[in-house]
Amino acid sequence: MSVLMSLFANLVTGLADLLQPLFHTGAAAAAIILFTACVRLAVHPLSRASARGQKARTRLAPQIAELRRKHGKNPERMQKALMELHAREKVSPLSGCLPSLAQMPAFFLMYHLFSNRTIGGGPNELLGHSLFAAPLGDRWTDALAHGGMFGGAGLVYLALFAIVAGVATFTYRRMRIQLANAPAMPAGPDGRQVPGMGAMTKMMPLLSFATLFTVGVVPLAAALYVVTSTTWTAVERYFLYRDMPVAGVVPAAAA
Repeated sequence: MSVLMSLFANLVTGLADLLQPLFHTGAAAAAIILFTACVRLAVHPLSRASARGQKARTRLAPQIAELRRKHGKNPERMQKALMELHAREKVSPLSGCLPSLAQMPAFFLMYHLFSNRTIGGGPNELLGHSLFAAPLGDRWTDALAHGGMFGGAGLVYLALFAIVAGVATFTYRRMRIQLANAPAMPAGPDGRQVPGMGAMTKMMPLLSFATLFTVGVVPLAAALYVVTSTTWTAVERYFLYRDMPVAGVVPAAAA
């Protein structure tokens, strides 16, 4: 782990050195944003596959309902029929989870990199970098303790909170529309929903606001990663799902 952290620290430091002529004291923060964009660009093919899977599941909803009607009392037959349908249509039920899972290691690396005072047996020099008046290794509580909410560091966090709140509101509205039109996904082997899945589905749009909590408790460097990644996700989903059916609108036939 220490070797990996050292390599990651060298990567961020190298990016910061390249960006220093443009961003000066904010070069490390700019390096984190650039690194996040590179991670999301690498994960983008998985996001596209996830979007194709979601659209395919919406298209297959009538067939899934018919399978439930025919094999609802035979779990084994139902499971086999669903697997055959997904294989025939080249749809993976897990494709929606892949983009989030793929970028988790990068987030944890960023979190640990700016949570440790030493890296590879030496001092962590990245902790000396800042975004305006806010050190990248500090948290919101540190900003509140040194200058308060409207101090130099506090204003940096207020700006991040404002960005996250705007993105979360946008995501919340679009997700509600998508969930209203998405087919109920079978979770059990017989195609029936797991008890409580309906309540969980209703709560999903609200999860976009959980990023506000994350930004408030992790080091500022990790918060920058989260804010950049969350904003990227909102924009990416807008373009990938813009042709999904909207409530009350019948989509035009595909060309």
